[in-house]
Amino acid sequence: MTEYKYNDGGREAAGYKGSTGDCVTRAIAIATGLPYQQVYDATAKINANERMTHRTVKSAGKKSARSGIYVTRKAFKDWMHSIGWIWTPTMLIGQGCKVHLDANELPEGRLIVAVSKHYTTMIDGVINDTHDPR
Repeated sequence: MTEYKYNDGGREAAGYKGSTGDCVTRAIAIATGLPYQQVYDATAKINANERMTHRTVKSAGKKSARSGIYVTRKAFKDWMHSIGWIWTPTMLIGQGCKVHLDANELPEGRLIVAVSKHYTTMIDGVINDTHDPR
């Protein structure tokens, strides 16, 4: 059985209050151990430099990470790679869901996991997030 542990990634300690759409920033802060504010500033800078298109999230072009990060853009992928993270797909288009947010189906270690409309962190089989996304 996969365990769950409440973890805001240092968001409250950084002075932020309430809830917002910063799951990508929180997941990165939790998984990497980087300070929340450092991750927030880096992802906000990526958003600020993002050009608006009809496909981008509402946060593109704004120096904020509170309304989401467009994770499919090259700038975000390049930044994640620069801090030592490698994206590994567990599902292919048209394949259907074969991997679940379960400690028995994912490798040990620190993982940033994309689930339906949310990003979370799993550390050695324990989900670390502000809510249980299972």
